[in-house]
Amino acid sequence: MHQIDLAHVGRGPHEELVTYIADQQDYYADEGVHVSLRDGSLWDPERLRRGAVIGLGRTLLSRLVGGIPWVALSANTRHPQFWVLARPGLNSLADLAGRRLAVHPPHTGPGCFTRIVLRQAGLDPDGDVRTVVRAPGDYSMDLRRLRDGTIDAAVVGDTIAPEAVAAENRWRVLAFFGDHFRIPTVGVAVDPTHVPPDDPAVQAVVRAQRRALEVIRNDPDTTVRYLRSFLTGHTEEEVRAHHEKFIAPYFGTDGRADAVAGDTADETALTAVAAELGVRATITAADFYRTASARP
Repeated sequence: MHQIDLAHVGRGPHEELVTYIADQQDYYADEGVHVSLRDGSLWDPERLRRGAVIGLGRTLLSRLVGGIPWVALSANTRHPQFWVLARPGLNSLADLAGRRLAVHPPHTGPGCFTRIVLRQAGLDPDGDVRTVVRAPGDYSMDLRRLRDGTIDAAVVGDTIAPEAVAAENRWRVLAFFGDHFRIPTVGVAVDPTHVPPDDPAVQAVVRAQRRALEVIRNDPDTTVRYLRSFLTGHTEEEVRAHHEKFIAPYFGTDGRADAVAGDTADETALTAVAAELGVRATITAADFYRTASARP
């Protein structure tokens, strides 16, 4: 049996659900690979590049900024799973002007995507919005600050079901990032310097994860059962509603970066990310997203 380390660099179903399903359904074993899942959230890029990585946002950023030749071999979704939650009185992203917004650091994937989405809404993220930068991950402090009025809005990920939280607190969901900015955000990436893309273990992981993607699209009961282990603070009905609205429609089944819009959309997104990072886009989408079918 082949072996490989597979690191996630974020938390929540956006990052972990596909891998979790592949493990729980024994797809990795079926494909002849033993996967050691590692928490690489705090790892530096040099340590990450020794194995396979789930996060495509972080690997893309470190390729653009640090020159590490990451390539993405599979992509689960092109709809970043982040939302803007806001207190009553704010009805659109434009209403964030002059308001206090909790955001991820600008050098992270979600932080970079936030800045792009704000600019699309006509806002200067450095001048029009009073940003409160905090580390990604646990959004419980954001919810507390929203309740006490310390902040007016927050960019949150899917360690919570945002619409359920908004309904409970009578807040507003101002935006789902996937509606505003599309780029492959999670899948399987490797640095060919250390892990060849055609390595049998890597190819087995890609095949197993594509089988898991089919479960997400075609077996909602099984998916919701696994999803509840991530969204423990929500009812089954809330978890099912989150799956039906934000996961099932937006996660692909073939692992390709973009089966609909093609390379042009990914090229535009890559250019936008590079511009936000203040670097020149020295690679093309085709250089990074090599998501052809995995070998049998």
